[in-house]
Amino acid sequence: MRAVEVSGFGGPEVLRVVERADPAPSARQAVIAVQVADVLFLETQVRAGRMRDDFPLTPPYVPGDGVVGTVVAVGSEVDGALIGDRVAGFAGGQGGYADRVPLDADGLVPVPDGLASEQAVALLHDGPTALTLFRNAAVKPDDRVLITAAAGGMGLLLVQLAHAAGAHVIAAARGEEKLRLLRDVGADTVVDYSGHDWADQVRRAAPDGVDAVFDGAGAELGGVAFGLTARGARFSAHGAPAGRFADIDEDAARERDVTVRGIEQVQLGDEETVGLAAEVLREAAAGRLRPVVGQTFPLDRAAEAHAALEERRVTGKTVLVV
Repeated sequence: MRAVEVSGFGGPEVLRVVERADPAPSARQAVIAVQVADVLFLETQVRAGRMRDDFPLTPPYVPGDGVVGTVVAVGSEVDGALIGDRVAGFAGGQGGYADRVPLDADGLVPVPDGLASEQAVALLHDGPTALTLFRNAAVKPDDRVLITAAAGGMGLLLVQLAHAAGAHVIAAARGEEKLRLLRDVGADTVVDYSGHDWADQVRRAAPDGVDAVFDGAGAELGGVAFGLTARGARFSAHGAPAGRFADIDEDAARERDVTVRGIEQVQLGDEETVGLAAEVLREAAAGRLRPVVGQTFPLDRAAEAHAALEERRVTGKTVLVV
């Protein structure tokens, strides 16, 4: 089978296609013939060698976690009736960029009929995370909600969830193409934070401050977003694509009674993640949640997918088609 290896830490060019033996399932595993694989920005950071303390991987390794495909083999303790089913699952942080992947059978999520495989894989990581962040923020009707990095896969889901809850959604991103997409999925106000006046635009939409912030940008942008919060607001500091989370003044947060939650709120257990993933896929199949797949790449062009993510040339989710 084909697999994409990280041959050594470095730029996208270290991704190379290699031939490996087809995997055989252990007793409690199922082997999936992969149709599509999720591509995460985090995977570009790990590949570059920036996350060695948190992800102790040694090249060569095959990146990739979330996949959707068809069950083609099962282990001795797995029901053979699964063979032929279309399922989603998690490869445990590596191995997903491949033709075939062994997965724990207990963690398989059925993909509902009518939901495209690309849409399903686009929800595997961002769906459970977005639901968890959104529920923790307790968004109410008429809340003013600011979402940064709003045109990414998870940001777009948060926009839809806040819109469905009756909030006034203020979505921040870079570039007119992304702003058009955000209007299309339910944002009431869109702001381009490549402009110097983006914070003033938010203030005009929320003169008394925003009631909740979902900060997927981090760093300086997240710090500005924190300064836009109202007294008693909820602030989710979960994004760090620039390499660090938002700079939050803890004294100011206490003084203004702003509840700040970080990345710890999405450190979910396997069982909880699988349950939330199944819920999100059902919501999408019913038309209540719309994943946005912005671009797809063939498996053998995984390096191009990584480059596009790192250069911020993407909207929505990026998916490898196997």
